[in-house]
Amino acid sequence: MSASDSDGEDHHPIAEIDRLIHEPARLMIMAYLYVVESADFLFLMHQTGLTHGNLSSHMSKLEAAGYIEIVKEFVDRKPHTMLQLTDKGRTAFQKYRQSMMQVFDDLP
Repeated sequence: MSASDSDGEDHHPIAEIDRLIHEPARLMIMAYLYVVESADFLFLMHQTGLTHGNLSSHMSKLEAAGYIEIVKEFVDRKPHTMLQLTDKGRTAFQKYRQSMMQVFDDLP
């Protein structure tokens, strides 16, 4: 089958890529959160290079999907925001990784 064949088959691993995670900024956020129990907002902002507004926007999308949990509290009268992957987010990221590995493994 050539790359131009289109028989409606959606079984190719790239068709199963979670596009919410695949966006580069959200992929960075998910990857950082995948390897830690939780991370604070400023740490993620510095690690990803995202601005405050960009990070907040992407966090909101990931939270709405149920992929991350955002905990806001005050520490010494200063706002402090912590993020962590939910079980759903951890599972989604693992599936994303497997799908991406399959995409590359399937290349000639």
